[in-house]
Amino acid sequence: QVQLVESGGGLVQAGDSLRLSCAASGRTFSTYAMGWFRQAPGKERDFVATITASGGATTYADSVVGRFTISRDNTQNTLYLQMNSLKPEDTAVYYCAAGRVASTTASPYNIWGQGTQVTVSS
Repeated sequence: QVQLVESGGGLVQAGDSLRLSCAASGRTFSTYAMGWFRQAPGKERDFVATITASGGATTYADSVVGRFTISRDNTQNTLYLQMNSLKPEDTAVYYCAAGRVASTTASPYNIWGQGTQVTVSS
């Protein structure tokens, strides 16, 4: 089974960029659809972006369209989230997740990372 470890979070100013990475262990990464979710303090975990196992299709939350890009490198067992034009409302813990279906809801994902904090100051 795949295990996931996120990295790349930090404290940035509004308008800055960050790239999150999600490193997967195991030899089956390329068979999983992957997603990014985020959770702000006191709020539910929200969908951010998802990508199919092959990387051929992506879907984004409306709030990040045009600013965030999800990608994956199946040769390196790594998922990425490039975040540009960051806003204070993007502040949250960001989680990567693996599942058999690329979904905008959390329930199909059965493997989760521990999360990485992103804080955007105004």
